Amino acid sequence: MNKETLRKNLREIPDFPKPGILFYDVTTLFKNAECLQGLIDELYEMYKDKGITKVVGIESRGFILGGALAARLGAGFIMARKPGKLPAEVIEETYAKEYGTDTIQIHRDAIDENDVVLLHDDLLATGGTMAATHRLVKKCGAKQSYINFVIELKGLNGRKAFPEDVEVTTLLQL
Repeated sequence: MNKETLRKNLREIPDFPKPGILFYDVTTLFKNAECLQGLIDELYEMYKDKGITKVVGIESRGFILGGALAARLGAGFIMARKPGKLPAEVIEETYAKEYGTDTIQIHRDAIDENDVVLLHDDLLATGGTMAATHRLVKKCGAKQSYINFVIELKGLNGRKAFPEDVEVTTLLQL
């Protein structure tokens, strides 16, 4: 997938969700069939030989490509969700945000020591949600994990939130 095509189809919304923030809306990438297929194809090529057994998508935009990629890889799909959304026994991680804290959960039985896990979300900003989700995957004993985002906001240094031994990839850096 051509990075220029991605950029052209990415909607920028100034002052959302609050003044001074430039929001990158990936839904415009998903509604364009060429972009959506291109994203899935590119992610598949990146991970097809890594032995991925589970893909974890972070609520909610991470569910879209995460689920499609899991199906293409022949892997299971795990949802990382906010509290109260998963019906069975969960494990959770609480993490700091700019103003306060938040919590992310997965089902306790979602991942085990035989799994090679790809964690996916749409955007890497500060990395807090993904870092918490990665800690959950480690608690479950996953054999190996990889982290992927569609977009990385380079100026926010989100990669610093992850251990150096974890491969972190992005398709587009802004």
